[in-house]
Amino acid sequence: MFIDRVIIEVRSGKGGDGAIAFRREKYVPKGGPSGGNGGRGASIYLRANKTINTLFNFRHSKTIIGEDGEKGGSKNQYGKYAIDVYVDVPVGTVVYLEEGKRFLVDLDRDGKTFKVAKGGRGGRGNTCFKSPTNRAPKIAENGEPGERKRLILELKLLADVGVVGLPSVGKSTLLSVISSARPEIADYPFTTIIPNLGVVYHKNKSFVVADLPGLIKGAHQGRGLGLQFLRHIERCRLIIHVVDMGENGRDPIEDYETIVDELNQYGLGLIKRRMIVVASKMDEEGADKKLDILQKHLKNTKIIPISSLSDEGIDELLDECIKLLDEIPLTPLYEVEDDETKVYTLDDEKEFVILHPEAHRFVISGDKIIKYYKMTNISTDEGMMKLLSHFRHIGIDDELERMGAKNGDTVEICDFVFDYVE
Repeated sequence: MFIDRVIIEVRSGKGGDGAIAFRREKYVPKGGPSGGNGGRGASIYLRANKTINTLFNFRHSKTIIGEDGEKGGSKNQYGKYAIDVYVDVPVGTVVYLEEGKRFLVDLDRDGKTFKVAKGGRGGRGNTCFKSPTNRAPKIAENGEPGERKRLILELKLLADVGVVGLPSVGKSTLLSVISSARPEIADYPFTTIIPNLGVVYHKNKSFVVADLPGLIKGAHQGRGLGLQFLRHIERCRLIIHVVDMGENGRDPIEDYETIVDELNQYGLGLIKRRMIVVASKMDEEGADKKLDILQKHLKNTKIIPISSLSDEGIDELLDECIKLLDEIPLTPLYEVEDDETKVYTLDDEKEFVILHPEAHRFVISGDKIIKYYKMTNISTDEGMMKLLSHFRHIGIDDELERMGAKNGDTVEICDFVFDYVE
């Protein structure tokens, strides 16, 4: 089954917690702290694999979970790192964050790998907190939480040339003539329900052609197989637009304008792609008359008449494809921003937000402060003091006072609840 769009969830592993331990050995007085650091959690990578041609494997396995890192041990033993998870996807898979459909990566070549969820850093053991003023620290960090994301995977075929047109205009027959591909061919609409790829060899040159599901009016809104078709043409540098000249009562001008309008409505610059207009089924009666009508409508456009049954015009079409492909540069599907350049805003500087949902209740939120809380081991008095001291340092106490908090009011952060004291 050909599946070219799925939504999956990835969860990287949490880092292992740091240990609180002290060296206790015979004849070694005052051994000092010996708690080791936790191990890093598993990261999750997507990797392009040319041996896979569909996203079918994700039809049922839609959640990918990385293992947590091991906890640190005594005697300064570090926790074991979790093994990273590599997930193979077809070459040509484009990855987005589901929220806002923000582009992440285009896996457009075999072996290209991208980290979609970073494993959490292991927490520091109490050895790391030893200082001249605190020789026996009873404090350690919890492991950094892993990342949790919902991703959209879309397969967009890697083809140089896309063959478009209304249903049953001869696209699949053309592909079978110019390549070794054997798409299903029949005399009813929507015979092609999945894209077919074929490699064309002509005059010591080669290129990849995609026969794409037929369009109908409204395809850009999802009617028929429109969106499935249009997704795959985004990569094509050149478009072959097939218009039927056969004995079927169709108006070639109306057919041509329908396809052009759908390409324009879909956007992404498809209408600006170089296009070869092909008049198909020229072996049928009345085809010459229809060709004249279309040529008068497209005064400055070259139309190549062909017959897939008699091979008429096939060489001319392939010559034109090679000529234009030599002229059209390879361009990336998406422009990727420089990862090293980041524009900082006021939102980036805000470490916390305090909500006041009801009387005598305050809720602390914000990615930075929640991450800090989760990485603080509050099972010891020193850990608890470290957390509360951090709250005071970043201004949470001042903000609660400004919002009118009184003695005994409840303050919450995640699952931790405490009473406010003025």
